[in-house]
Amino acid sequence: MVMVAPSILSADFSRLGDEVKAIEKGGADMVHIDVMDGHFVPNLTFGAPIVKWIRPVTDLPFDCHLMVAKPAKFLADFKKAGADYVTVHVESEGWRDAIETIRDMGMKPGVSLNPDTPLVSVMDVLDKVDLLLIMTVNPGFAGQGFMSEVVSKVRKASILKSGEGYRYILSVDGGIKPSNVGEVIDAGADMVVAGSAVYGSDDIRGAIRALKSAR
Repeated sequence: MVMVAPSILSADFSRLGDEVKAIEKGGADMVHIDVMDGHFVPNLTFGAPIVKWIRPVTDLPFDCHLMVAKPAKFLADFKKAGADYVTVHVESEGWRDAIETIRDMGMKPGVSLNPDTPLVSVMDVLDKVDLLLIMTVNPGFAGQGFMSEVVSKVRKASILKSGEGYRYILSVDGGIKPSNVGEVIDAGADMVVAGSAVYGSDDIRGAIRALKSAR
């Protein structure tokens, strides 16, 4: 069964602690935290203080998805705040060194690819990361439409994982909902990130269950 990591970017920030507790009770496997700096992507979201504030309310692992131009300068803050996974973009500055630093700090490194970035760009680090995040939207804003043409990249990453014995979690992020999640599950995804599909529902538990059970 596919894992589900709800993105708190779509949560109600006036009651964020309760929103995080709700996805834990609803069967989520991880909390996805979209960090945007207004440079790497046009939007600006939140930083390490938010992670620190919500860390006490759940035992779920946190994946801090750094959509930032220079990830290295943020790593120490996210370590102190309680991040478990830190995912950096291959399109960002110094991302290879950041992966090593994340590991050295005792966190689990991840690497992410924008829709137009080929899988070959990360071939040399697939044995060094714990999470490979493939974007099925262009990063920066919640609520975008799913780009089905990226599913072939997910399938290639899954074949590589099984063929080479890599241990990364293969995660897919962007426009995921019950009507299309079956495509990425069939392609080999281990986990899906979903924002509005979970937090836009009146039944969070049911929304998570629908994603996990879709084929």
